Amino acid sequence: MKKLVYNINKALGLISNAKNNYATEAAFETKPFRLHNLEQGPGTNVTLTRDDALKFYNQMHTIRRMETSAGNLYKEKIIRGFCHLYSGQEAVAVGIKAALRPHDAVITAYRAHGWSHIMGVPPLGVLAELTGRQSGCARGKGGSMHMYTNNFYGGNGIVGAQVPLGVGLALAAKYKGTDGVAVALYGDGAANQGQVFEVYNMAKLWDLPCIFVCENNGYGMGTSAERAAANTAYYTRGDVIPGIWVDGMDVLAVREAARFAVEHCATGKGPVVMEAATYRYSGHSMSDPGTSYRTRDEIQEVRQTRDPITSFKEKIITANLVTAEELKTIDTEIRSVVDEATKKAKADKEIAMEELTADISSLPLEQYIRNISPFDPLPHKRIGEAVNFK
Repeated sequence: MKKLVYNINKALGLISNAKNNYATEAAFETKPFRLHNLEQGPGTNVTLTRDDALKFYNQMHTIRRMETSAGNLYKEKIIRGFCHLYSGQEAVAVGIKAALRPHDAVITAYRAHGWSHIMGVPPLGVLAELTGRQSGCARGKGGSMHMYTNNFYGGNGIVGAQVPLGVGLALAAKYKGTDGVAVALYGDGAANQGQVFEVYNMAKLWDLPCIFVCENNGYGMGTSAERAAANTAYYTRGDVIPGIWVDGMDVLAVREAARFAVEHCATGKGPVVMEAATYRYSGHSMSDPGTSYRTRDEIQEVRQTRDPITSFKEKIITANLVTAEELKTIDTEIRSVVDEATKKAKADKEIAMEELTADISSLPLEQYIRNISPFDPLPHKRIGEAVNFK
């Protein structure tokens, strides 16, 4: 009886696939990878399943929609302070995440909204954190640059400072005897920081499982990479550390490069430097119009010829993995989810005053936190579980 049910279901599946004319898997060719201190790199012939095609499209489109909403909230003055958008760079986060295992760790800079989401924070948790409300992933106390979740150690507001922390995460993985790896992301602007070169040395000296990812979007704030760096081949900057250059606008190329890097690090071969050539559509932050140091034509050309979502959409439709109608349905669902999260993030309450000094330390040595007056300290409270305290 079980065999009959199985055969009927299998037959129905074949009929459904034949009717919809779906391919279950397709092959693609990526741009060649550039290698440094590597005899062999990732393959350029890649395969993609229908399920992964839908997953990657959903993730990238959700990030784009969230960032559009965040930009609007900032213009409405509902989001205050700094706000760095990830629009245009979605393929880097989604591609790398596709190669990671559950026990691998990630730490990034201040352009962290997209990474926060794909590491497990729902749209409401991201948007409410941006608006400073209690439904935010850090209860509204972290804001744009300080979001956290399991195995995601946040955005960080100090340029380049997350890179040494990422090496610390890699040291922890090696110390514990796991095969976990740590991904430390930074931009081309931060790549010139001295602390980055210091930890390159430490990571290679101890053969730590760290993947250094330079998200090269072409501009460090308002300065082009060519004007800021004598060597713009960022994947070669680790000296004796192997390096890979990848097209950061192609989610499949990024996935393959990340798979290669994870396998390299997890098998005890030491660190890797990966440069993802990408582009940001917005300015450095919302306070930067982004057009004083580059032309609108340049931005428009990238949108039309290299956009990571549009190009991926064309690939998977042409390969018959999905239909345009399916993707329209996904677009509508994402719009509905993000719009609802935006509405809640605007209407949600801020935390109470007594919670301002809650959850500062996982193991507080002192029960009181200094106030603006040293004679009127505030009590430390434990409200939520300490994220990543293991």
